[in-house]
Amino acid sequence: MARYTGPRVRISRRFGTPIFGPTKYLERRNYGPGVHGPKSRRKTTEYGEGLIEKQKLRYYYGLMEKQFRGVYEKALRRRGVTGEQMLQILETRLDNVVYQLGFANTRAAARQMVGHGHITVNGRKAAIASYALKVNDVVCVKNSNVSRQLATKNLEVSASRAVPDWLSLNKEDLKGVIMRVPTRDEIQPIANEQAVVEFYSR
Repeated sequence: MARYTGPRVRISRRFGTPIFGPTKYLERRNYGPGVHGPKSRRKTTEYGEGLIEKQKLRYYYGLMEKQFRGVYEKALRRRGVTGEQMLQILETRLDNVVYQLGFANTRAAARQMVGHGHITVNGRKAAIASYALKVNDVVCVKNSNVSRQLATKNLEVSASRAVPDWLSLNKEDLKGVIMRVPTRDEIQPIANEQAVVEFYSR
């Protein structure tokens, strides 16, 4: 499946948010990229604001436009607040859960781990990053030296990053369990999901 492979700092500077994680460039150059970046820009329209919020979420979770639109349409069919349902779908993707458990340092690295077959779900190999996890699903690192060494190293690096309360992590067994669906407050989205819903519902 396609993914964004362009310059990441440029994207973070465009939105003024560390979308791909902390970066010193954003602190030194807290304005948009390009020769006209430091200059004041035109006032953003309502449509433009919705587009910006949508792009933030899309880059944050590493989805292309067609995939992200599919997430919105899936959330629209569910009961409840569409914006919150959309965030829950994004958070419970396999690649995001692998990242949240600390088995990978970034969502891109988590996606790669899944794609290379280092992760199992309920004892079965799962190589699809967008795999939708459910409550009580067990996410485990494959029982091989390469997979376990990779996950252990990443856990050490990401030790300062807390595992969300809706997940349970067993570091010794390199295993995580989906305890419950995360709430909107626990997700703390990087963008205004309601603006995204309004953008798509035009």
